[in-house]
Amino acid sequence: MSLPTSAEPTHPVHATNELFREAFRHHPAGVAIVTAANPSPVGITASSVASVSADPPALSFSVSGGSSAARVAEAETVVVHLMDAAHVDTVKRYATPGAARFLEGTWEPAATGEPVLNDAPWALRCRIVRRVPVGGSLLVAAEVDQILRGEHSEPMVYHNRAFHRLTEASLIQPRDAG
Repeated sequence: MSLPTSAEPTHPVHATNELFREAFRHHPAGVAIVTAANPSPVGITASSVASVSADPPALSFSVSGGSSAARVAEAETVVVHLMDAAHVDTVKRYATPGAARFLEGTWEPAATGEPVLNDAPWALRCRIVRRVPVGGSLLVAAEVDQILRGEHSEPMVYHNRAFHRLTEASLIQPRDAG
């Protein structure tokens, strides 16, 4: 898709908050849980995690609202857990304000103090290197210091206000052989 090049676009639409939210409701995103120890365990569900660089390994995520999000963003280090469909209940718990997120037996502290979810498919321990205010949110950039690999099931995405499982049946183009 390209933007119209003529002086008069065929369907001009003013960018409103409502239209922006609707556009992103229809853009699937991976699901993560971001945890920190600031000073006690804190965690949030995030669908804004993105790879930024492979060398050095770096990622970004954004936070807004609630006290948990603020505590995560203020931490020096975090653990970003990339979640899969087997963990939808855990993801929902971390997305619910006031929920008991750190249930006994579901996590343990890393040697550096951050909470690590015991059965997360991937856990990336990160050092926050930059915080950039954007509108009412905070964009957080972090370098990855350690990666833990767990067991995996089908990937999960958040789309149109619901969690979805990706399976081989959802594949629309064969993978490259290389």
